[in-house]
Amino acid sequence: MIRDTWVLFRHNLRITLRQKVGMIFGAIQPLFFLVLFGPIFATFGTWEVLVPGLIIQLSLLSTGMAGFGVVFERRTGVLERMRVTPASRLALLLGRVLTNVVTLVVQVVLLVAVGYAFGLRAPAAGLLAGLALIVVLGTSMAALSYAIALTMDEQLFAPVMSTAVIPLALLSGSFLPMSMAPGWLDALSYVSPFRYAVEALRELFAGHYLTGTVLAGVVVTALFAVAGLAVGTRVFNRQAA
Repeated sequence: MIRDTWVLFRHNLRITLRQKVGMIFGAIQPLFFLVLFGPIFATFGTWEVLVPGLIIQLSLLSTGMAGFGVVFERRTGVLERMRVTPASRLALLLGRVLTNVVTLVVQVVLLVAVGYAFGLRAPAAGLLAGLALIVVLGTSMAALSYAIALTMDEQLFAPVMSTAVIPLALLSGSFLPMSMAPGWLDALSYVSPFRYAVEALRELFAGHYLTGTVLAGVVVTALFAVAGLAVGTRVFNRQAA
């Protein structure tokens, strides 16, 4: 399974690297928020609060739309040809997911670099720990995106995912901390795993590591990743049956 995953990962990564402009454009919207909204936000908040929220938004946009690739492969028959090979079904999923995660990491590094130019001053340890958290979160979101893409009409995937990403980003508190929201909205946001991730990321960027908020973010993100991979693998297996 590891060998199959590595082969598929290299294949998909080569395809992705041929589209470098696409990787940059995938980070354009969060970069716009950083450049145009950041200076306003900095008058009453900090870059260590804003940038983690934009990273979560980027994660939702980048890996949430990962299923587009498998929609195209299913349409052209590439996916069916791969399924008749002896390759592990989990490898078919992981090879794609890892490519999406690498793309996300590159985009996050670009966003953080621009953030530093504007005034972000997160410690190196916090940046590395936050990046590790984002890798796990991106893995789960990409796996779920593939599962959704394989279980619905391909024409519906784009509008459904685009519609879902907006409330998920808002409920996570990626733009403003949910503590500033009305009580009912603050309570509702706790059903989203992305709230725990963004709050943990903000703690890490502030240099706070061994806190309940960070622990909650790590645990919820890890559970979300396990669930996402389980659902994604099950869908790949069922589609291959």
